[in-house]
Amino acid sequence: MNESKPKANGWALLPILVFLILFLGTGILLNDFYTMPAVVGFLIALIVAFVQTKGKTFTEKLHIAAIGIGEDNIITMCLIYLAAGAFSGAVSAAGGVDSTVNLGLSLMPPSVAVIGLFVIGCFISISMGTSMGTIAALAPIAVGIADKTGFALPICIGAVVSGAMFGDNLSMISDTTIAAVRTQGCEMKDKFRKNFLIVLPAAIITVVILFCLTRGASFTLEAELNYNIWQVMPYIFVLVTAVIGINVFVVLISGTVLSILVGLFTGSLVVSEVFTSIGSGVTGMYDITVISMLVAAISALVKENGGFAFILEKIHSRIHTYKGAEVGIAALISVVDAATANNTVAIVIAGPIAKEISDDYGISPERSASLLDMFASVFQGIIPYGAQLLSAATLTGLTSFDIIPYLFYPYLMAVCGLISVAVSKKK
Repeated sequence: MNESKPKANGWALLPILVFLILFLGTGILLNDFYTMPAVVGFLIALIVAFVQTKGKTFTEKLHIAAIGIGEDNIITMCLIYLAAGAFSGAVSAAGGVDSTVNLGLSLMPPSVAVIGLFVIGCFISISMGTSMGTIAALAPIAVGIADKTGFALPICIGAVVSGAMFGDNLSMISDTTIAAVRTQGCEMKDKFRKNFLIVLPAAIITVVILFCLTRGASFTLEAELNYNIWQVMPYIFVLVTAVIGINVFVVLISGTVLSILVGLFTGSLVVSEVFTSIGSGVTGMYDITVISMLVAAISALVKENGGFAFILEKIHSRIHTYKGAEVGIAALISVVDAATANNTVAIVIAGPIAKEISDDYGISPERSASLLDMFASVFQGIIPYGAQLLSAATLTGLTSFDIIPYLFYPYLMAVCGLISVAVSKKK
């Protein structure tokens, strides 16, 4: 295999373009952006990458792709996905999701109902690591609160989606966090600390805005909010130990074991369900694991053919400063996420390019990981064809465009991210 630096070649980006055309084209034509499964689109793109790679035998092309898949960060990322899935499956089966939601609602003062939806959404999403799960859990409750308080439903569901995107960006077991830290080569705790300080003002301002819009409201939930504090403990354990800096595999495996013990202790989980619950959680991560491997193979071939060199050449021709490089990373991930409508996939695609930009301009790994995850979450939370808004709209009978004006947190997260770029300095 040629070890010299690849010559810049824009045509090498054709596989990525093919994927985007297939993904966006089917979505636009069929009015459903999930008609074309991402894994199928990437398989077709991989075939294009193989055909496009000239001057090498099929075995040599396969070797290049295999090296890309076998790269340390890719394998580690895939294993973390599976470990996170095991924890998610175990803690859900143990009753952790229901108890966490009900605990949050029980602690929410009726006078701040809509603010409570946002705050609880933040808590649940950062605990569960999934914006989709948070929206599914809280959207029906938002409908009830809207009915009882008289506030417009789009405001209530906007608060839910905003809270969901908070944890999507920050959670230690979120697939976006896993992808960001592994592609940039940093520790989760370092990325979390840097990222949290940037988005905290956005969360605080969101609370203030919601308070101004909804002050004086009250409501009563008729359903009994049963919860068991022991069932919430696995989430708290994972969050605290991950922030402390304990190895992510130790955290997730320990959290899985703790979830099983809690489930057996509280009677919400029987012995015969232990392994099936773990298996269902792991199975739920198969898609993103396979997609990560396919993207790694495509990226290796695109890089070999000079695609990344072409992008970097164009970026370098327009960017000459540290701040310019940060803007470049933010713009890159924003465009890719808007095109793919999947923030994890977007990070996996843009991650290797962002890493090279970061290395060239001295941007720390935790800083580049924060930029990737933050701006991917911004666009994922506001694009009308993204899974989050489509799910929220389906569960409430609204349209995505009804909710978009009330997504205060994603908009403010973008503002805070840009301000952090404006004031950043190379260390």
